[in-house]
Amino acid sequence: MVSRAKLARNASLPVFAILLPVLCIAAFAVLIVTRPEVPQGDADAAMLNGALLWNSIMPRAMLALIAGAALGLSGTLLQRVLRNPIADASTLGIASGAELAMTAAMGFSPLLIGFSREMAAFGGGLAAVAIVLALSWRRGLDPVTVALSGLIVSLIASALSVTLILSRGEYAMSIHIWGAGSLSQQDWNGALSLGPRLILGFAAALLLVRPLRILALDDSGARSLGLALHSTRLAIIALAVWLAASVISEVGVISFVGLAAPAIARLAGARSTGKLMLTAPLMGAGLLFLTDCLTQILGPGFTDLAPTGAATALLGGPLLLCLLPSVHSVSAVAAQSTAALNRLAKPLLALGALFIALALIFAVVLTLGPAEDGWHVATGSLLTDLLPFRLPRTIVAAGAGAMLAAAGFIMQRVTGNPIASPEVLGVSSGAGAGLTVALFLFGFPSPIIMLLAMALGALTAFLAMIAISARARFSPERMLLAGIGIGAFAMAIVTMVLAQGDMRGYILLTWLSGSTNRAGAFEAWTAIISLVVMTAPLPFLSRWLTILPLGAGPSRAAGLHVGVSRLALAILAALMTAIASFLVGPLSLTGLIAPHLARLAGFRAPGHQLTASLLFGAGVLMAADWLSRVVIYPYQVPVGLFAALIGGPYLIWLLSRKEVQQ
Repeated sequence: MVSRAKLARNASLPVFAILLPVLCIAAFAVLIVTRPEVPQGDADAAMLNGALLWNSIMPRAMLALIAGAALGLSGTLLQRVLRNPIADASTLGIASGAELAMTAAMGFSPLLIGFSREMAAFGGGLAAVAIVLALSWRRGLDPVTVALSGLIVSLIASALSVTLILSRGEYAMSIHIWGAGSLSQQDWNGALSLGPRLILGFAAALLLVRPLRILALDDSGARSLGLALHSTRLAIIALAVWLAASVISEVGVISFVGLAAPAIARLAGARSTGKLMLTAPLMGAGLLFLTDCLTQILGPGFTDLAPTGAATALLGGPLLLCLLPSVHSVSAVAAQSTAALNRLAKPLLALGALFIALALIFAVVLTLGPAEDGWHVATGSLLTDLLPFRLPRTIVAAGAGAMLAAAGFIMQRVTGNPIASPEVLGVSSGAGAGLTVALFLFGFPSPIIMLLAMALGALTAFLAMIAISARARFSPERMLLAGIGIGAFAMAIVTMVLAQGDMRGYILLTWLSGSTNRAGAFEAWTAIISLVVMTAPLPFLSRWLTILPLGAGPSRAAGLHVGVSRLALAILAALMTAIASFLVGPLSLTGLIAPHLARLAGFRAPGHQLTASLLFGAGVLMAADWLSRVVIYPYQVPVGLFAALIGGPYLIWLLSRKEVQQ
């Protein structure tokens, strides 16, 4: 039986080795035959068509092959050195860090980005991966911890990037559109620039084959063979980041090719380090080439269907979900590791104190603010003049924060996972995908249609996450990875429209930022009514919220219909996530912070935790909205981005304080 399995694996290699080149050749042939041409009318038409072929299509094809090979090699190096099958520039935050560095360079000094574009991308990517490794070092670079740390870094980098785009205007917006990963070329400069870097990178990688083979052992075994573990890892990671940054600096972010190429190579039968380093670049080149051909073939006229980087991003989510069984965590997230340090003796009194604190925050936010001649407390006629501006956005922030807190609380109780939240599990991104579909179908839909589309997208994402996690018995680490995969797929859909640079992209960019600047009566009443309607059933569902964290077996033994209860709570959580995301964007992380603050404060009963979570969520987002107005006065930071910059470090602290579970 073993020999037959081995023969089957060996037989799969020629199949995959032949199939991908055949598909690439067929797609390129179709592209050449069906490519748009300048109508034949005079001698200039033939010259223009020839220039289009030799100065655009051919260099673009060559660049796709080179960039795909570089990303495939980069992903292979990262996966081998970290012993992590889901490591690549996208999952480790390298791409987001490089894009942030280039956005900052473009926003503050456009001349600088033209002078040292590659160094800016390399510095940003290296800084991002350094933070990820520092966060996961205490856990021995556990794959799940690395993936979660990469998500945190990507969230923070994305928040900073969008903040810079909105503050620096058209320069930063242009780099964001370019950063979606377009391979369009007008000459051979891109291929001629990236080709030598690939050759140098491949030559350096060949020198590292033996260290990579030794690193396949555990750390003690590698040290016993005389390998300088830390310096070798650093050198290999730096090489991988340099390869990825070279591609990003040349064509923008090409997502998940570095993840897919080694996976396809392993599926084709490549197992050893040497075979992977030879096969994965070929698979990456073929994958990116094929994707780029399809985007050109399916696009109307001389335009692409979507930027190639955005198209490859659609592969990331499904591929992460397919790779879940191969991810083995040695330090899974403990389900109750964030239990309260103490139990409140008088929780009702503490809730009253929280309510008073929330009222004080509300009063401060409405009345206190800076002006040109210093700080002022608005009273009388001044307060009356400011209320039409401050009151709606304060109500929106409070209502959205409370709904996100309730949604996060429900998700953590339903899944039994303390890190579950709308942002981490991809539910907020699912709402964004729903909004994107609505913009694509209706152009400029009404707010009601936008809300319905976002609710449907959020519900689809949450149900998909529950279905996938249920197969692994709601293992916390598999659940987190499933959420990351779903979020990656949903955000790829958003990126495809963002990269178009039209008015729909501006609507999505405003949504991503979570700005409350334009909050008016409609948004304020939406927040109030939605909060009341969505949270009213929760006290009657306290039995479900108490029993479900125990797991499916004990829940059924207690007489609970697990499927119905999970579905009902999922609908409530998805609706609250969609409405809150519509109001303040997807990046705030309030749905994670508020339930944790409630537990850390000592609230243990589900009803008390829920009430405290609502109060904490409203207070956190109100305070974030006020700080976003005053921290760089007279300018403003969108509240969703500012809250993400607060929530990201909190998530980092939360991750670092968890004990390693053996």
